[in-house]
Amino acid sequence: MLVNYLYFCPFNTGMDQVTARGKLKLRMACGVFFFISGFGYSSWASRIPSIQQQLHLNEGQLGAVLFALPIGLMLTIPITAKMLKHFSSRSIMLVGAITFNLLLCLPGFTAYVWQLVVLLFFFGSARNIFNLSVNAQAVSIQGFYDRSIMVTFHGIWSMAGFAGAAVGYLMVSFNVAPSYHLLFVGISMIIITLIFYPHAYYEKPVNKINRSVFTLPDKHLIKFSLICFASMACENTMYDWSGIYFQKVLHASKSAATAAFVIYMVSMTIGRFTGDKLVASAGIKKVLSFSGILILAGLLFSVLLPHNYTVYIGYAMVGMGVSCVVPLVFSMAGKSQSMNSGQALAAISTVGYLGFLIIPPAVGFIAQAAGLRWAFGIVAGFGALIIVMVSKLKPQTEAEVVQ
Repeated sequence: MLVNYLYFCPFNTGMDQVTARGKLKLRMACGVFFFISGFGYSSWASRIPSIQQQLHLNEGQLGAVLFALPIGLMLTIPITAKMLKHFSSRSIMLVGAITFNLLLCLPGFTAYVWQLVVLLFFFGSARNIFNLSVNAQAVSIQGFYDRSIMVTFHGIWSMAGFAGAAVGYLMVSFNVAPSYHLLFVGISMIIITLIFYPHAYYEKPVNKINRSVFTLPDKHLIKFSLICFASMACENTMYDWSGIYFQKVLHASKSAATAAFVIYMVSMTIGRFTGDKLVASAGIKKVLSFSGILILAGLLFSVLLPHNYTVYIGYAMVGMGVSCVVPLVFSMAGKSQSMNSGQALAAISTVGYLGFLIIPPAVGFIAQAAGLRWAFGIVAGFGALIIVMVSKLKPQTEAEVVQ
């Protein structure tokens, strides 16, 4: 399915540096690495409830433990930005992918909370190195095409996330321990990495301006960075807490909780595979505004009508809502005139990943004090933040993002 989709998508034949067949190979290889990232992270997320029970953690304790992952991610952003100034994103992607999947093998084997905390810190660091480098690859390959393909790459990530969640559902249903499940996934993804790495795109790093390692976005990117912040806050809250919400608020089974996460991932996948067409027909501002409405409405729907099927619907709305936001923000960041694509992505991620860092762990503390319904209700406010920030975007911004 993935190969067929990439093959039949039109490409710009006006680029003489790379042949049409060469561009297809580059796009396929990049898509595979997005798949590796999505499948691995979704596999971890699908087993969070199992590991919570394995280590006997309550919601507050789990929130504190999960805080280690985004801390590792955030602290590595400036390091990754510096690496992308001096080395090809292709080489950094290889290091990130192998490290990410090696660490993925280990969470199920942790016997003490401190072990999981240390592991998640380095897991977050590896995830940042992998994700920023693969997005830099995508931005470079986008330059060979005369239309947007960035959202589709993230669609592949979501498709992989759906597949990982589905496998996680089967593992939970058959009572397979998370140790064996994640070990198998990690080793499999490393093998795929080594197979497809030779086909990845190599470009010489270009350092347009010598900037500090701790780089903030250009002034005209700040509003998009805040939109990215809000979307990442909601997206990672769903990864970490959607299954637990089902178990704690709805008192549903493990299988029902995992099914809810699958529904969320499916809706995100559909949104990302249709996102490029929506942007072409409606414009980026309308797409981003509608995304905020879906996030706000979906979370409120889940909070105000706490029943299995209504929450399923709410999760689907949130999945559609977050689907296009980050890819479009990253696409625009990669076109910065003052930084290379890797530096620009790192800069905008500095703001965006604060949502990833702060909000999901905070959900645990709020849930411990007031309940998960209150916590989800507060997170819904980030959908409103997206709506407000999009309304402040200038009309010409769309022309800058979508060519």
